[in-house]
Amino acid sequence: MTLLITVISAVASTIIWYFNENRDKYKLGTLSLIYWGASLMWLMDFVFEYAELKAEYFVQEFADILNDSLLGVAVVTLGLVVWVVILLFKDPKDVFKKKFSNK
Repeated sequence: MTLLITVISAVASTIIWYFNENRDKYKLGTLSLIYWGASLMWLMDFVFEYAELKAEYFVQEFADILNDSLLGVAVVTLGLVVWVVILLFKDPKDVFKKKFSNK
């Protein structure tokens, strides 16, 4: 589930990046790369875990699926937090610059 959630986030952020004219201003490419990096990490996790467990990997209990889902949501949320922090430092609309230069 973690892999699925991060891939969906990566695809969605890439589509938003592709169709948005302000992609550079709002660092949408960075958000997309964060999610694609997380997806690649979870893909490698899947490959190694599947190599170890084989078909047993697909037989999971509800608690395991719920934990994986919560981890996926946490990863997506953390990616958004990192992206927002980057935006605050880059200040694309010069909000902080205007606020602190007036005083």
